[in-house]
Amino acid sequence: MTKSILLAGFGGQGILFCGKFLAYKALIEGKEVSWLPSYGPEMRGGTCNCSVIMSDRQIGSPIITNPDILVAMNLPSLDKFENDVIPGGQIYVDSTLIERKVQRDDVEVFYIPATKMASDNGMRTLANMIITGNIIKHCGDIPHENIDAAMAKVVSAKHQDLLDVNISAVELGYNY
Repeated sequence: MTKSILLAGFGGQGILFCGKFLAYKALIEGKEVSWLPSYGPEMRGGTCNCSVIMSDRQIGSPIITNPDILVAMNLPSLDKFENDVIPGGQIYVDSTLIERKVQRDDVEVFYIPATKMASDNGMRTLANMIITGNIIKHCGDIPHENIDAAMAKVVSAKHQDLLDVNISAVELGYNY
């Protein structure tokens, strides 16, 4: 099993955090992992993406040109990366922020109103984790187990009060 995931959006949407969570989750499950963040000079509000590769075997390069999974948290990201996804791949769209539909018919598409769900549930900044929960549900190669352990690795000691709400956001997305 090798799964390549490209997460993309604006800085401040938790793209890198989401990628780090998926990477730690795969590590806990004994997978080989690559995590490669990329962001513009503006940071918050600038473009941001993160590549995660998880595999049963060694990973030769952290560069993803054709992801199995794309997470688009804003329209520029969908516009830029939609055509790079492999045929038969998956695209997850934050439908609160992106009104247009995916143009391709050779990929599986999930429209999740993650930003609205986060706002409605008092999790204003956790749309990223809601989409992550939906990936875990539909991907098939990322088990539902070890969410707590992986989250404990990425939520800093200074922000332990956010551990449970992040786990709740993943569960909300999983159950959507």
